[in-house]
Amino acid sequence: QVQLVESGGGLVQAGGSLRLSCAASGRTKSSYAMGWFRQAPGKEREFVAAISFSGGSQYYADSVKGRFTISRDNAENTVVLQMNSLKPEDTAVYYCAQARTTWATPQPYEYDFWGQGTQVTVSS
Repeated sequence: QVQLVESGGGLVQAGGSLRLSCAASGRTKSSYAMGWFRQAPGKEREFVAAISFSGGSQYYADSVKGRFTISRDNAENTVVLQMNSLKPEDTAVYYCAQARTTWATPQPYEYDFWGQGTQVTVSS
């Protein structure tokens, strides 16, 4: 089993920044892609960003492209989502997930393990 724990969420004003971290433990493998998803109240979970197993390829949702950056440190088993220029519509619970693919994928069904989530609230 793989355990994923997110941290770094909180309350920030519009235009501000937050840095989310995801720590993986258990039977982790750096040969799998990682991703971030989010779910706002009353809405379905949506893809935010993904990174390939090597870190050399990233994939972003159009809504966050140019504002968010995903990165990973395989030696430390961590994945980071740097969020800049935050907007009220970015308010959601953010989830880290480990894929069963090596490539960065936006498809939730290709992710086997999920964290519990961290709340991000952006005030206007």
